[in-house]
Amino acid sequence: MIKNKPRFILGLILLLVCMGVMFQASNTPYKQQDMKPMLKRHIHLTPKSFPEAEIRYAGDSVSNDEPYEFLEFIIRKSGHVTEYMILTLLFLMTLMSTNVNRKAAVLFSFIGSFLFACSDEWHQSFIQGRTGHFIDVYTFDMSGMILGMLIFGVVLLVMKRK
Repeated sequence: MIKNKPRFILGLILLLVCMGVMFQASNTPYKQQDMKPMLKRHIHLTPKSFPEAEIRYAGDSVSNDEPYEFLEFIIRKSGHVTEYMILTLLFLMTLMSTNVNRKAAVLFSFIGSFLFACSDEWHQSFIQGRTGHFIDVYTFDMSGMILGMLIFGVVLLVMKRK
């Protein structure tokens, strides 16, 4: 069942560490994660600092009228994309060290990442100052999952050509 035991163990450890870090970040109240005070200390922004933009998100609006809120939104949602890209790649690395075929590994990696994203949003709904929005799962998190699968596919193509 496992064709490369050291790689499987390493992948499993990294996967669990990644999930643990993501869980801990989700478990932190928003007040402790608020980046706006730090951004205000280090970066001078005005409403003209960004192109005119308004993003509708979970019934609210985020716009360049509040530049620090806008930048924090971009940073936080970019974090979603990045962390789910990494999580999906770790699932793929782990599953590819077993006898699971490539298509099944991609499918199971997507499903595992998707289920973790759903459970993470649900978990956040219990944390003070945090909200669990399924919109994060099917936009930002899923974008990261798809990006991870695309990177995986490109790496496989490059390796195949060599």
